[in-house]
Amino acid sequence: MAVTEVILKENVPGLGAEADVVKVRRGFARNYLVPQGKAYEVTPANLKRLNLLKAKRAEREARELNEAEELARKINKVKLDFILETGETGKAFGSVTAKDIEDKLQAEAGIAVDRHRIRLERPIKESGELEVPIHLHGDVTATLKVEIKAHTPAPKEPEPEGKDSKAKTRKRTPKTAGS
Repeated sequence: MAVTEVILKENVPGLGAEADVVKVRRGFARNYLVPQGKAYEVTPANLKRLNLLKAKRAEREARELNEAEELARKINKVKLDFILETGETGKAFGSVTAKDIEDKLQAEAGIAVDRHRIRLERPIKESGELEVPIHLHGDVTATLKVEIKAHTPAPKEPEPEGKDSKAKTRKRTPKTAGS
């Protein structure tokens, strides 16, 4: 099995990150990584270029970390209120999911966060106040305050018997076989 080394230009899932020197099969490098522009072959000239790639990677990672920390500061200040419809017994008819939190965070605070980053063990069905962790970066996790309020609708009063109610309910007369 022929193996060769390549320098990655960008993150390749399952293989490595930008500026990593990895060993891959020669056909994979020749047929996929190099033609797609995802990697360089290891040559003396490209090894010199490696330092430039490492500096670029460090700059990108620092920028992503700063952006995640700034977003975390914004999220930590936000408090979202949700209203759950409940029955007479106090049991919730629905639940608050990560998608609901994502939508409300975007609508009310103008903060766009992918729902997969919102860490809920299960949908929220109980009323009360809780803190929901949002994983923004490998080192940054924000905490969103969420308050769930229960709303029980008032029971419907029966309509009084009147002219309109008689018109709605007509008596049916059975047909006889001889008529």
